[in-house]
Amino acid sequence: MSDLLLQAREGAVLVLTHNNPSVRNALSPEFYAELTAALTAAAQDDRVGAVVLTGAAGHFCAGGDLRQLAKRRELPLSERRQRLEGLHDLVRALRDCPKPVIAAVEGAAAGAGLSIALACDLLVAARNAVFSVAYVKVGLTPDGGATAFLAEFVSRQVLTELCLTGERISGERLHALGAVNRLAEPGEALAQATALAQQIAAGPLRANARIKDLCRSAPQAPLAEQLDREAEHMVQAQGDAESAEGIGAFLNKRTPDFVALRRTGA
Repeated sequence: MSDLLLQAREGAVLVLTHNNPSVRNALSPEFYAELTAALTAAAQDDRVGAVVLTGAAGHFCAGGDLRQLAKRRELPLSERRQRLEGLHDLVRALRDCPKPVIAAVEGAAAGAGLSIALACDLLVAARNAVFSVAYVKVGLTPDGGATAFLAEFVSRQVLTELCLTGERISGERLHALGAVNRLAEPGEALAQATALAQQIAAGPLRANARIKDLCRSAPQAPLAEQLDREAEHMVQAQGDAESAEGIGAFLNKRTPDFVALRRTGA
């Protein structure tokens, strides 16, 4: 990994920091590739129970680099589409990673930066953080799943307004809409997100992955399909060493130790 993506471990929590502060952490193909690779590695590492994604120097992400985007108009349509797939591969990696991913947002999350924040499983934002579906202001249209993720929280009318105006949305308003899990005081989003991640990472690794899968499919899946998915995950969990530890701890009035269970390879 380069200095563009910083990695740090805090116990079972992996903290990933987008480190391009001179352009307020604007996005690049190199960042897409590095973050996708880091998520793929975290998915396969049993020492990692949860991931926190944040931005350096008080800004989550300013969105796409307009200087680079301006150059793409000279490219063939097929190549422009290929360049965009780097972002969409990253969004898929965030959604498909079995480890819960928590966004810690300070400053701005604009354009595709908003898409990436909403692609995470949980979102902790500073009260004064600013979100924006900013594409229309430069004659572009949303990408990175922005419309799909926002549609999980707001009506079609509100979604259309946000996309057609590009207006800024405060962290407090996004919290009221249900897209932000927890509000933090300015400068405290990373600390709150890391504490939440540590709480989750102390839980059962495989059960967490199954829960993430269920929560991801629930908004769109027909009830019959979701019931089948729930049944499959439940019967798998019932035969897992994690449930043996959890149920045994409850019956014996002790706290389950899922982290110690992972160390044994169970």
